[in-house]
Amino acid sequence: MRIFKEEQRFMQLWLIVLLAVSTIVPVIMIIREYLHGKTSLLNLSWTLVLILFATGFIFFFKLKTRIDEKGIHYQFFPFHLKSRLIKWNEIEKVYVRKYDPISEYGGWGLKGGALWNKGKGTAINVSGDIGIQLELKSGKKLLIGTQQENNAKQVIKYYQNLNS
Repeated sequence: MRIFKEEQRFMQLWLIVLLAVSTIVPVIMIIREYLHGKTSLLNLSWTLVLILFATGFIFFFKLKTRIDEKGIHYQFFPFHLKSRLIKWNEIEKVYVRKYDPISEYGGWGLKGGALWNKGKGTAINVSGDIGIQLELKSGKKLLIGTQQENNAKQVIKYYQNLNS
């Protein structure tokens, strides 16, 4: 039995730098207000906690993917509290492909659907431009981002041959 497992988080250097820079400015502003007596220590504390929580929240996001004999499991925490399973018999086509996250889905995260390029379906991705494309028998499409292109291809091929 072959199993593909992958766990991804938003840890790109450009994202960390952007968040750090966008956090520094409001922190400096609120500290200046406190030092000039324009706000209380309580307001300073709560504002700092809120700013740090808001910028740090993105690091709680986690995309987990598993491919096994049952099908393709995925979970994008905190949107999905439990893993979701797409069984092999629900899948019309599955393959690994290169895609353009911005033009096809509007970026990274949980994307697609009502506001962006409906025909492409939904994408769940954290970084990069390689994904596991699922076309379901129901007509729905789902793309799950991966950083392990070759491993994903091998395991998908194994189960496609097994289920043929």
